[in-house]
Amino acid sequence: MLGWVVTFLIIALIAGILGFGGIAGASIEIAKIIFFIAIVLFLISAVAHVARGRRI
Repeated sequence: MLGWVVTFLIIALIAGILGFGGIAGASIEIAKIIFFIAIVLFLISAVAHVARGRRI
């Protein structure tokens, strides 16, 4: 999922350098949304792992 964030950030940087402000802005917003979704999923996974405990 973080690969998508990096992809959209690269698209935004290239679009910004070439002067495509609308595409750059949209790519940054998509990258932000995916990044925060990845953070939330990571936190849910971490809490579930701690709640489950270390049973062998």
